[in-house]
Amino acid sequence: MEEAVTDVLNSETGADGICTVELNRPAVMNALDGGLVEALGETFYALEYDEEVRVVILTGAGDRAFCVGADLKERKGMSQGEVRRRIDDYRVVFDRIARLSKPVICGINGYAFGGGLELAMACDLRVAAQQTQMGLTELRLGIIPGAGGTQRLSRLVGVARAKELIFTGARISADSAAEMGLVNDVVAADELIERCRELAEEMLLSAPIALAQAKVAIDTGADVDLQSGLDLESVAYAVTLGTEDRLEGLAAFKEKRDPKFKGK
Repeated sequence: MEEAVTDVLNSETGADGICTVELNRPAVMNALDGGLVEALGETFYALEYDEEVRVVILTGAGDRAFCVGADLKERKGMSQGEVRRRIDDYRVVFDRIARLSKPVICGINGYAFGGGLELAMACDLRVAAQQTQMGLTELRLGIIPGAGGTQRLSRLVGVARAKELIFTGARISADSAAEMGLVNDVVAADELIERCRELAEEMLLSAPIALAQAKVAIDTGADVDLQSGLDLESVAYAVTLGTEDRLEGLAAFKEKRDPKFKGK
């Protein structure tokens, strides 16, 4: 088991290959400041190349919030140029999370507003605690979502619904988020990490290379026309054909046993 702990972020990988990353600024509801954004970027960069990690769970410390977005106290003392640079940092880090070759499950354990919801939307799946409220509330501060919110939300819930939520700055419940497809599941707060782990454990049954290629095919195909998406799927499928895991999967099926995938 490997563990990395900083003042603002905890990361621990178990023997099963599930890595739990925890935002660790509970006193300010895990608001994003420069240190936390930098730590997120460094952590997910390392996770990309960590062969022991199969699935990542991202959540927040404390029982009030996953992440309430930008640390406005820090932001107040920044120049316009510094703010623009910080938003660019957000985009780079959130995109790194979105493009990770391993699945990322977000356990939304409380408030998720602004950049906090944008961070959650960069993950592959989202599970929310029952008491969670979330929203892209930036317009009420005189700005717009600037770290992927206008793009990722519309792809998750549709253009018209995204416009409604962003234009009004609405704060919605976990159940409402589930109804519109923004989150995959809603559970009691004390069951949140357990549910995330259940999903992660199901993913561990899949071949690692196939899992990564399925993610690539879905994510890239979502931004192109159907025929182009089918072509991308064909390329991703071809990557799996020459793997030892494919042969192991066939052998295990024939022998009526569980496969032992090696990611090769």
